[in-house]
Amino acid sequence: MAAKRKKEDQGPKKKSVYTLKLDADQRSKLKGILENGPYFDFEVAYSDFAYKADSFNIVCYTSGKVVIQGKGTENFVRDVLEPEVTGDPRLGYDEVHHPEWFEAHAGLDESGKGDLFGPLVVACVVADGAAVRHWIEKGIQDSKNISSDARIFALEKEIRKTSGVVVKTLHMGMEKYNDVYKKFGSNTNRLLAWMHATALKEAFEVKPVAWGMLDQFSKQPLVQQNIKELPIELKMMTKAESDPVVAAASIVARALYVRKMEELSKEAGEPLRKGASGLVKQQAVQLVHKFGADGLRRFAKINFKTTNEAIEIASTEA
Repeated sequence: MAAKRKKEDQGPKKKSVYTLKLDADQRSKLKGILENGPYFDFEVAYSDFAYKADSFNIVCYTSGKVVIQGKGTENFVRDVLEPEVTGDPRLGYDEVHHPEWFEAHAGLDESGKGDLFGPLVVACVVADGAAVRHWIEKGIQDSKNISSDARIFALEKEIRKTSGVVVKTLHMGMEKYNDVYKKFGSNTNRLLAWMHATALKEAFEVKPVAWGMLDQFSKQPLVQQNIKELPIELKMMTKAESDPVVAAASIVARALYVRKMEELSKEAGEPLRKGASGLVKQQAVQLVHKFGADGLRRFAKINFKTTNEAIEIASTEA
């Protein structure tokens, strides 16, 4: 008991990783501070500059994204970055700036919508303030900011094991998805809305909450139209993953998408590419050669123009 009290007295664990985006003026100001301070520059791919200190590293990428990592992260952010660069005290003030994050609510997000190969996956997560505080300490954030699948899986595990949290997901096999897509009038957003509504209803049955936040994919209230029977206010906004509960949903959805892609890759006999680039189209053409035009339905979404283009290209190469 004494050991437990001692651990609690130490307070929350300090952040060892902090990420934010800076504008050009802020990056210039930060670089000046680092150049003239007790820091050592080093090379990092795709970065404008990178410096090392005794207790942390800081990297500013060409995109403007800044990553600070190490046991001295919090001290640098609070003592230097916020007062001298951004002028905006944020670290440790989430409950002041965003008290709604810490209310019990649902978060909804999806994965796979923009990928030619693999399923469309939705996730609904319901959590309260205790879970959100824990997730902020663990670095839960929008899955699009996480490039490592291993990190996605680790965070998903953390989310699912958090006490009092409800997680519901929905996806379907590729051939079923392609059939169901037609039943929704070949309208991806209407299908996505139905999937989100289904996951939310399942989560609500386990843990009813007064409101939820949806990462907005349509200006129309399509999901709301599917949940009229639920006594819940579903809000929506772009970049809703700033809400840690929505971020958690984005991670859960991405983890399931990646797992399903691994299964499909084994079936295809090669690693399937994510996204919808020219290289993805080339791979789709090769899959048509390998499995036939109908066989492509086992891996690709028929609502993508790329699918038909790949079939046409393959037919001219036959």
